[in-house]
Amino acid sequence: MIHRYQLGGLNIVLDIYSGSVHVVDEIAYDAIGLYEEVTKDELISRLFDKYGDREDVTREELEELYEQIGELKAAGSLFAPDTFRDKAGDLKKKTSGVVKALCLHIAHTCNLDCSYCFASQGKYHGERALMSLEVGKRALDFLIENSGTRRNLEVDFFGGEPLMNFEVVKELVAYAREREKECGKNFRFTLTTNGMLIDDDVIEFANRECSNVVLSLDGRKEIHDRFRVDHAGRGSFDTIVPKFQKLVEARGGKNYYMRGTFTHANPDFLKDIEVMLSLGFRELSMEPVVCAPDDPSALTAEDLPIVMEQYEKLAELMLKCHREGNPFTFYHYMIDLSGGPCIYKRISGCGSGTEYMAVTPWGDLYPCHQFVGEEKFKLGNVFDGVDNHEIQGEFEACNVYARPECADCWAKLYCSGGCAANAYHATGSVTGVYATGCELFRKRMECAIMLEAAKTLGSDE
Repeated sequence: MIHRYQLGGLNIVLDIYSGSVHVVDEIAYDAIGLYEEVTKDELISRLFDKYGDREDVTREELEELYEQIGELKAAGSLFAPDTFRDKAGDLKKKTSGVVKALCLHIAHTCNLDCSYCFASQGKYHGERALMSLEVGKRALDFLIENSGTRRNLEVDFFGGEPLMNFEVVKELVAYAREREKECGKNFRFTLTTNGMLIDDDVIEFANRECSNVVLSLDGRKEIHDRFRVDHAGRGSFDTIVPKFQKLVEARGGKNYYMRGTFTHANPDFLKDIEVMLSLGFRELSMEPVVCAPDDPSALTAEDLPIVMEQYEKLAELMLKCHREGNPFTFYHYMIDLSGGPCIYKRISGCGSGTEYMAVTPWGDLYPCHQFVGEEKFKLGNVFDGVDNHEIQGEFEACNVYARPECADCWAKLYCSGGCAANAYHATGSVTGVYATGCELFRKRMECAIMLEAAKTLGSDE
């Protein structure tokens, strides 16, 4: 399977199963598109009819081009066969029962009242609550006990707003540091926060203990303050931006992300990214809103062409900044064309419900944070372990080949089948397909690959 597209002045050909990326001239672009559709003579005739009036194009050169395509096919970098389908189930079984990451819902409460919040303003359709130190310690022990031979373990302090339970966060990190020495493990912590409670103590702690910090900012003040308001309806932009700037400056280059959400109110989200850049932030992410289709914030069919254009303009801006020596990162454009993720990850996906789980303040286990509150998806708890093996089995069966709709999609080994939560909320099945999400993902991948190809070509000049 191949995918051809033109973007940023480049003719790009992707070979899906080998992972090869070819940047070619327009004649080779057309030739590859015809190669498996017509005979050699027909291909050469069509190309000569189209390009024969150019002085640099002869039939002999077109024949040579045809042979070069054949050589690439023989070498396995064009029209490579799918050798992964039969391995899909086996690859995931190899890590069955091994947990590598937990999302600790340290606080099912929030000091903001964001109307688009998928977590019902931090309550997750339930009662407000804070995780106790006892439950948190048991969650960390559960992770250690179920991590097998994995050394690096990941924990995200999540909410609601986790800083509303900051003392327990600090005590849990201290406990984990003691346990990791005893058990030969290494904990990597992430803190996700809306920023309202950031102070010097939080900054010092986060920069000492957290390998990553995710900071919620929606970009333009008028967009941010439209949704991210406190319980009195006041916008939070002016409160959090100075705190974020202070924290990021103090991090001294350590990982962080400004994490924004774009909605029907701002499909032109590049303006929000430009505001983030003007505020001094260089590690950025803008995510499409997750909400019911009839929600006023939901993206509409009319929004999608605008969003697609924004992704292209974003790639152009990133390339310009890169060439000027002032690059910035966009989370969804982070792609390694030489190293990749491994084929296991490409086929198996995110590992929700198997390698990764969310823990409620009461210690209940769910496949990920987006399933918390959906009682049918409760897997068990950190005290007794997983006992809902039927539901866990559904997640173990989730892979890119479990979705018939993915069979002919060129992006399937980049998205690995997509998000199970988005699929469930869109279709009622974790192995369904969230069609709008697929459209957005494919555009992001085209932009990300073009961007990396252009950088590589530029470095060869």
